[in-house]
Amino acid sequence: MAISVAGGVKPAQIIEIEQRLQKLLIIGRDKAVVVTDDFNSGLEEAANKLEVERQAMRARLAKQNEAKAIVDTVSAQLLASVNANIEHHLSCPEQVLAHSKLNEKQVSLLEQLSAEQVDLTRIRPMVEALPWLVRDLVNMLNSSTFRHRRPQSSEVQVTDVKLVLNYIGIENLQTLIPYFCLRNLMPCAQTQLHWTSRKLWRYSVMAAIAAKTLASLHERDSAFIYTCSLMSQLGTTSVIQQSARIFEEMWRNWLKEASASGDKSLYDAVLATEFPAKDVYKQIVTHSLKLNWQLLGLLHFEQSRLTTTFQAIETKLKYAELDPDTAIIERANCYAKVFLLKETGNITVAESRLMFDYYQVTEQELLKLSKQNLNKLPLF
Repeated sequence: MAISVAGGVKPAQIIEIEQRLQKLLIIGRDKAVVVTDDFNSGLEEAANKLEVERQAMRARLAKQNEAKAIVDTVSAQLLASVNANIEHHLSCPEQVLAHSKLNEKQVSLLEQLSAEQVDLTRIRPMVEALPWLVRDLVNMLNSSTFRHRRPQSSEVQVTDVKLVLNYIGIENLQTLIPYFCLRNLMPCAQTQLHWTSRKLWRYSVMAAIAAKTLASLHERDSAFIYTCSLMSQLGTTSVIQQSARIFEEMWRNWLKEASASGDKSLYDAVLATEFPAKDVYKQIVTHSLKLNWQLLGLLHFEQSRLTTTFQAIETKLKYAELDPDTAIIERANCYAKVFLLKETGNITVAESRLMFDYYQVTEQELLKLSKQNLNKLPLF
């Protein structure tokens, strides 16, 4: 009979399994399965083109030992500078926040949506203060998927925010707005991170849907638990976004200088240098959980339920010490991790059982989650 690890201090094997998934998301080169809402499909062609160019470049350079030596030397120098810069910036949460798209308006809106009584008249000005969110909600309402659900004049484009919010309804807004908030925070502008962003986005949505499902099963506050689950990727996305920004700036500067020098071998070496995913992964392990609550604290939400939940996840040594809502979020994360590791053939049956044992995932919960489509938001 195997000894149960349920709820105690997290064993090394559990940590290794979870880090295996995180490495797969951040470092793995496999392309993400397409999700229902492909949040950055416009970059896919550019990302594929850049990767093809890099592969061709590496193949050509591999035939030239001297050129390869230049590539290795130049890439090492560039990445050493990039990593030093990344580490310096991540050591200061204030700098991370300064370059993040997260702001007080978003957090206030998420707090209002998680309240016991949600008032649309209070929500509306908060939505209007975020133009990108207005755009996303208007596009959603006027999409072909949503249009047939409207009572009349389905062909008329609705742009008035008040009408948009009324049409969508509070319950759907509680699902859509946190979803759009996380999507806005994702590092979507860099072709370097196209596949990483897609994989991380898919995991985030799957975990949040699982959390919402478990919250409903146990009659807990599903709006808060769903929002908290999605936003628990805040630290990870902040590290990636910050790292991508620094790499992109330095890479382009080096590329420009190499072009100006007229040295084609130097230019090719810089062009062939890839985003340091392995080094960034280490920074994620070090900083992401702490940044989840530090960034909210810097925005003066120290007493927020979101902040205290994230702080508990980062500081509690034992799963059994977590409050019921936080425990649900962690169980949902566990299920999503096991699901994705199974999908890619990176976990054994025994390891899956160990994960479910530690996080105390019940047979009833597994049955409920197995029937839930984790790739599609539970709307309408």
